[in-house]
Amino acid sequence: MKEEVTNNNQKNEPINDGNQEQMGKAKMNLVYVGIFSVVMFFAGLISAYVVSMGDSFWLKVPMPNAFWISTTVIILSSLTLILATKFAKSGNSGGLKSMMGITLVLGLAFVYFQFKGYGQLVDNGVFFSFNRIVVTDGRYGDYFEIQKGDEFVEVNGNDFFLSGKEISDAEMKDLQAFMKQFTNPNEDMEFEIKNYGEYKILFKNRELSVVDGQLMTHKGEQLSLLDSERLEDLAVNICDGRGDFYVKGEMGKDFHVYYKGKEVSYEDRELIYQGAKLDPYLQVKAMESYDTASSFLYIITFAHLLHVLITVLFLIRAVIFSFTGKISENNAIKLRMTGIFWHFLGLLWVFLLLFLLFIH
Repeated sequence: MKEEVTNNNQKNEPINDGNQEQMGKAKMNLVYVGIFSVVMFFAGLISAYVVSMGDSFWLKVPMPNAFWISTTVIILSSLTLILATKFAKSGNSGGLKSMMGITLVLGLAFVYFQFKGYGQLVDNGVFFSFNRIVVTDGRYGDYFEIQKGDEFVEVNGNDFFLSGKEISDAEMKDLQAFMKQFTNPNEDMEFEIKNYGEYKILFKNRELSVVDGQLMTHKGEQLSLLDSERLEDLAVNICDGRGDFYVKGEMGKDFHVYYKGKEVSYEDRELIYQGAKLDPYLQVKAMESYDTASSFLYIITFAHLLHVLITVLFLIRAVIFSFTGKISENNAIKLRMTGIFWHFLGLLWVFLLLFLLFIH
């Protein structure tokens, strides 16, 4: 009887090992299916990006420095995860624990620097929302101008001038403090004006006066609702340090605008394409073009970040398993699954960064 039981156990062992091997293969296949799904998802986003470029005006901005740091971090995390897998296979539990802990810290650091990169984009005037490339609402000089004493404030690109000289930081702060009172009108689009004198506002080349705290035209009339909204837009632009473009900096240096793959330049508040001012059709097209490129930048990178965040949860589980002894040389399937997907996300990020670098 004992021999019979022993024989039965010996027969069952290979069956159990075979079941575990089959389950492991099935789980790995799920990982590969997930990778394929992610590849197809991002292929769709990239295709939409390229198609959207078409014959549109396209803004190109440099990648934030934090994105480069996050790239280094995710590459290092892949290396530490490879070491963790080797330690697991060799039965080195101490090395496994240390490498898994470092990998998790690096994964969280990647998430941190991604969000820091988004903050740098916002600081440079690059937003997720579909803003226009060229400022149209509240564009300085279209309806309103600002005068300080006998001198006029002038705008060219995103630079402000007074008496032909670029204004200092202190002068810009004074101008912004003056314009701030026009950023919060009441329900009737009336402004509460307390500071008027050093700076004055001209509407269609005529100076506006202040009567009982309200702006009045040279005809003694209040501004219309539409003109008050235009003044509010101008005030918001100035308070945000915005001149002719939503993105901050100098065109051609800090950011670039392209049309059909050729760069557009800017001279005397005019867009220049192929050595000549834009024709009326392209001028209207440029004024109506939205910054689709930056919106795609946020969508593509944040979609990747979401996948990283989900995988970090599996990293946390793998770390817990490594410290509780559930990952060993004989049972490392969960670590291999997490590792393959993490390495894939690292390679995907490098590809996306290079794509955005050379295309965006």
